[in-house]
Amino acid sequence: MRIHRLFEMVYLLMNRKTMTANKLAQHFEVSKRTILRDIEILSAADIPIYTTQGKGGGVSIMEEYVLNKSLLSEDDQNQIILALQGLSATRQMETDKLLGKLQNLFEKTDNDWIKVDFSRWGHGEADSQRFDLLKRSILRHTAITFDYVGSYGEQSERKVYPLKLVFKSKAWYLQAFCLNRQDYRTFKINRMLHLSETDEIFPAGQYAPPPIEDSGATVDSLVALELAFPAQVAYRVYDEFDEGAIEQDDNGWLRVFAKMPEDGWLYGFLLSFGKDVSVVAPERLKLHLEKLRT
Repeated sequence: MRIHRLFEMVYLLMNRKTMTANKLAQHFEVSKRTILRDIEILSAADIPIYTTQGKGGGVSIMEEYVLNKSLLSEDDQNQIILALQGLSATRQMETDKLLGKLQNLFEKTDNDWIKVDFSRWGHGEADSQRFDLLKRSILRHTAITFDYVGSYGEQSERKVYPLKLVFKSKAWYLQAFCLNRQDYRTFKINRMLHLSETDEIFPAGQYAPPPIEDSGATVDSLVALELAFPAQVAYRVYDEFDEGAIEQDDNGWLRVFAKMPEDGWLYGFLLSFGKDVSVVAPERLKLHLEKLRT
């Protein structure tokens, strides 16, 4: 990734003082022309980088230059490190090495206050392998195949062009162009079984999925719910729903207003509360839940 290379180039030059464009090209495994373009980008960003000709010449940064004071504010530095820590949780990019360099460069010694891990309990290695495959196929523009478990347990074989990973509402989704449906779809990653990368390459830039809220992706439709919970299950209500969606009435009951996918998972989720949940609306969902309880 270019931003990764630019940061590391500044880091190298601040520590090694001078490197030739050829050496930089070899280090990053890119062409000399790419390095020269990177130098232009850094110069345009007001980083005092310059080149000298002749023996002992090369690419350098002014000795008095300090990156964390000249380019990025304290908040900028913390946001970059936090974002990389979040990315490292899914191994979407190799961030450990870069994080170490940036922490040294920014003189940060107190960034171990957060650990972001999106993998499920007991599934850490399997989830990491799944994300590695998805990352690789997205970056290489290779089609993937898998069996998908639908909302009511039915399975279907899918072949898709993977485009983007999205984390939303406590779950990971893959936005992709589905060759079976000839349309964009969003797949819940935990429901993707027997995932495999193919040799088929699809054209980069030709496919762009709509925002996840506007797409018909999630094979699941959303329904507006009003739920009521007694105070004794408040601990779980606040675990499962955003605080802004929860109101407490005069009787101490918690009322939740939320949009959720109306499928078999939703009914199982509501049934898991036993008698400690009442569906206020919609009426049809309330009646269906009552039938499932009898």
